[in-house]
Amino acid sequence: MGRGRIRSKIRRSHLHPFSCLRPSTKEGQEPHSLEGPGFSRIVYCNEPIKHRKKPLKYCSNYISTTKYNVITFIPKALFEQFRRVANIYFLLAAILSLTPVAPFSAVSMIFPLAFVVGISMAKEALEDWGRFMQDMKVNTRKTYVHQGEGEFGYKAWEKIQVGDIIKVEKDQFFPADLLLLSTSYEDGICYVETMNLDGETNLKIKRALEVTLPLDDDDTFKNFSGMIKCEDPNPNLYTFVGNFEYDRQVYPLDPGQILLRDSKLRNTAFIYGVVVFTGFDSKVMQNSTKSPSKRSTVERKMDKIIYILFSFLILISLISSIGFAVKIKFLMPDWWYMQPWKPEDLYNPNSPSKSGLAHLITALILYGYLIPISLYVSIEVVKVCQAMFIDQDIHMYDEETGNTARARTSNLNEELGQVDTILSDKTGTLTCNQMDFLKCSIAGNPYGVKSSEVELAAAKQMAMDLEDQDGELTSWERSGDPEIELETVITARDEKDHKPAIKGFSFEDSRLMNGNWSNEPNPDVLLLFFRILAICHTAVPELNEETGTYTYEAESPDEGAFLVAAREFGFEFFKRTQSSVFVSERMRPGQVVEREYKLLNLLEFTSKRKRMSVIVQDEDGQILVLCKGADSIVFDRLSKNGRTFEESTTKHLNDYGEAGLRTLVLAYKKLDEAEYNAWNNEFVKAKTSIGADREVLLERVADMMEKDFILVGATAVEDKLQKGVPQCIDKLAQAGLKIWVLTGDKMETAINIGFACSLLRQGMKQIVISSMNSDNLAQDSKQAVKDNILNQLTNASQMIKLEKDPHAAFALIIDGKTLTYALEDDMKHVFLALAVDCASVICCRVSPKQKALVTRLVKEGTGRTTLAIGDGANDVGMIQEADIGVGISGVEGMQAVMASDFSISQFRFLERLLVVHGHWCYKRIAQMICYFFYKNIAFGLTLFYFEAFTAFSGQSIYDDWYMLLFNVLLTSLPVISLGVFEQDVPSEVCLQFPALYQQGPKNLFFDWYRILGWMGNGLYSSLAIYFLNILILSNQAFRASGQTADMAAVGTTMFSCIICAVNCQIALTMSHFTWIQHVLVWGSIATWFLFLFVYGMVSPAYSGNAYQILVEALGPAPLYWCAILLVTITCNLPYLAHISFQRCFNPMDHHIIQEIKYYKKDVEDQHMWRRERSKARQETKIGFSARVDAKIRLLKGRLQKKNTLAVHSHRPSQS
Repeated sequence: MGRGRIRSKIRRSHLHPFSCLRPSTKEGQEPHSLEGPGFSRIVYCNEPIKHRKKPLKYCSNYISTTKYNVITFIPKALFEQFRRVANIYFLLAAILSLTPVAPFSAVSMIFPLAFVVGISMAKEALEDWGRFMQDMKVNTRKTYVHQGEGEFGYKAWEKIQVGDIIKVEKDQFFPADLLLLSTSYEDGICYVETMNLDGETNLKIKRALEVTLPLDDDDTFKNFSGMIKCEDPNPNLYTFVGNFEYDRQVYPLDPGQILLRDSKLRNTAFIYGVVVFTGFDSKVMQNSTKSPSKRSTVERKMDKIIYILFSFLILISLISSIGFAVKIKFLMPDWWYMQPWKPEDLYNPNSPSKSGLAHLITALILYGYLIPISLYVSIEVVKVCQAMFIDQDIHMYDEETGNTARARTSNLNEELGQVDTILSDKTGTLTCNQMDFLKCSIAGNPYGVKSSEVELAAAKQMAMDLEDQDGELTSWERSGDPEIELETVITARDEKDHKPAIKGFSFEDSRLMNGNWSNEPNPDVLLLFFRILAICHTAVPELNEETGTYTYEAESPDEGAFLVAAREFGFEFFKRTQSSVFVSERMRPGQVVEREYKLLNLLEFTSKRKRMSVIVQDEDGQILVLCKGADSIVFDRLSKNGRTFEESTTKHLNDYGEAGLRTLVLAYKKLDEAEYNAWNNEFVKAKTSIGADREVLLERVADMMEKDFILVGATAVEDKLQKGVPQCIDKLAQAGLKIWVLTGDKMETAINIGFACSLLRQGMKQIVISSMNSDNLAQDSKQAVKDNILNQLTNASQMIKLEKDPHAAFALIIDGKTLTYALEDDMKHVFLALAVDCASVICCRVSPKQKALVTRLVKEGTGRTTLAIGDGANDVGMIQEADIGVGISGVEGMQAVMASDFSISQFRFLERLLVVHGHWCYKRIAQMICYFFYKNIAFGLTLFYFEAFTAFSGQSIYDDWYMLLFNVLLTSLPVISLGVFEQDVPSEVCLQFPALYQQGPKNLFFDWYRILGWMGNGLYSSLAIYFLNILILSNQAFRASGQTADMAAVGTTMFSCIICAVNCQIALTMSHFTWIQHVLVWGSIATWFLFLFVYGMVSPAYSGNAYQILVEALGPAPLYWCAILLVTITCNLPYLAHISFQRCFNPMDHHIIQEIKYYKKDVEDQHMWRRERSKARQETKIGFSARVDAKIRLLKGRLQKKNTLAVHSHRPSQS
């Protein structure tokens, strides 16, 4: 607190002429007119008791992201379960089983349904409980609240009410939307980080009304009261209209005084504020959407298969009922021994239609085994196990935070393997908000030998390429051309660096360190360069008492990196006062001088100006203008005699850009006092002017000063992406995934990040779609703006179609304002078509609502699976809108995680989550479902065939216990082991061959060809099982005494064949065996025979015709065992032939890899393994690989040109 008080002496508003300084006549402004709908909210400050009764009772500050609550759980969860078609069928079957025509008892139908639905609902409840506990963590956070008589105490967030006075301290989140009353700074300035809302890392400046500035202590609120009239709750983050009535005066309010929930207080010791919007009325929650119920593509397709099977079930049931009615009418009169007159006239030949209708019910229940009731519960079990594997994957454990990956819902596991487009937030997701000073160019000389990640990757790839081209290698070694030397690249990170790492400073070059710069050419220019770094900024220094060094609270990470670099070069900024900046300058080792630079003016950096300047006066009285900005801006403002180093600096800037670095240009000029005074008079007039043209006047006066500069040099900083982000993006791109970046940040920042993570690169053609300047559109209609944007979109699409270069890549960049028009119904499909044609898409300055709308457009417009990933509350909308939402459990709250389907601690883990777990889960679930339908068709149709042979009597050939155990025990565990443990290739191979992932988006394992193929296999197996058994057993002696097989013997033999055939089939399907699978597959067959033995031992009162059937009837009969062997081989032979033919003549990617691994060629023939890996990359135009390929093409082009010139110059010398 003390440190904050010291800093509060600075009137920060004096430093910010554009964004925050207001004319002194502020109180003279008219209050807003708040008449009409939408402006009905009234807040009594410091009187929350008035808001406990209607009409002023507003919603509480309690928030919930759960799908259910205590009241809605039963109806909503039941609705979720009976959205599944099979469950509806089994519910109807359970009801019908209560009728006398049911072939099975009611319990045998109702119990399985209740068990399946109960298990699924329990899983839903468990997952929602996790969301509830996350909500409670937020709702029970504590903050200081005024409790009366000037006393403040802790209160949970959920207990906060509208009208409460809140005290928030540095680095805490705001618990609700607040009106800023006062801060630790005497002029009411505070710094706010809105990264959780809009993704911006730059701190926002908020300023309290001057009339409330005296309220800067707890005691001052003892008798404070006031009233706020303002707009109603709405989702717009950037607007606020209201009036503040205080001390019989009315003051207008604007967004500059509003502190939004989930943003964070920074660089300010404390603030006081009054609560305006709570809970779901707050702007961040207004931007959120309800937790949707998501279903995977596979599950939705599974419903269609169920519809097909259900239609087939109705068809064969109709055939049975018609057949039964015909038999009743024409044959029943001859079957007098059947006593057709009872029961209940169901076999009366005089009313066959009634008999047929009754039999329809019997058939619908009897053939129900075609539709697997245990499929859903098996899938639930498998998905929960898969989710456990994701949760426990040690390769997705983050040691820094101690967080693991978490599958917050297991319903979408297989969807991870079918993603087509990733929509990612930027700040906190791709970046870790840290810049590293890496290189610089001063007086036309480049400094800094350490290589960027892009340069290292290019060198590594070229070294691998050159290993395969010995001839080319020789020519490369001979060339020695400095333009294509890679020595520094290759060796930069091989050198042992004994210095401890310095955050923000990765520069390595002894020429500038330890005062050695004074021995370089142009030391006076080097001195100016260091001074610009140390002076041209708005940061505040803070002494770290433990280390004795200064850290810097800067508005952007760039500024922080520059100040750390200046400190390491010997120019340490250590103090700022109201009017001066103090720098400790180490000119030579041991010689330190503290200098004061009077700060006369500051012209701040904005996205429009793209530059920042300070005007200072040194101790000798010399006035200097120090400027840093984008090269395109600063170069245009250089004087004729200030361009000495322009050519070489431009070349260095291009090199830095190719290396993926962010660059700024530094320049200066000297002023005499008279020239400065004349300009300053104009500047003061512009600053204190009132009216709409104030900004224009300020800009014009700034332009007058910012010209005729002398170029000093350029900086190159590496945007510190989160660990592994470029490699992850590269791997995802090689896997064929498209990546969009949706950020609330400025366009320049987003573009720089795009370069840093290789979504953009040098040579990529940028298509920037922007709306006309709104300042010039006062008279123009909205239609004119739309026409202009539509024209830009159409022209860009045409340009892409006409492009002839196969290596050409396009990047679409669009801002939020333009996106508002582009997302309208009449234009959104044009925008989407253009975006799909581009290699990368970056949307800047987008609101949370727009993120969700873009996600919806991609999801619905392309029909492909989308994945949204983010870490802040501003990402919740798109996370919930996407097919799969991934939250990053970083440091910026847990809102994104609470709304997500999966959570990871860093973006890099997305690679493993998709390429490994997604690939596995998709193939496991797809194969499992196909196999499930196969085995149930193979089993269910044998019942139909037997019906046809027995005059459609409704008689089952199988014992009731056989049928009950078929899905529950005898075939369920092997299929669950398939869904849990199956691996076509190991995890490391998935990562080495990312193109394998495309089997999911292309849906190779769950397309109609494969589904119908498995159904056909089931049909064939059912025919083979039934008719082979009938042929074998019907016309010959079965037992030694000469008896033929009865119905129990035929049914048991047939069922034995089914159990052996389907379990052998799943063994053939598996690529990866563990001991668990062996136990479950072969154990299921053994269990059947064990059950048959034990069941036969039970009293005939329970076992019926199965009494002693294995011991006395089947076991001693060789025909029984021969039938099982013959039928099992016959059923599986076609599948074995099919996969053998496929592997020999039309192998899939994983088949080839399996063979390479089996024969250990990956170890014995590394060259072939590497060749196969390079072939397995999807062709991509984004990512490291694409960037490296582009750089290699450039370097090879230069080499070829050089060799051509060498050949031409060599020929004349020979002649």
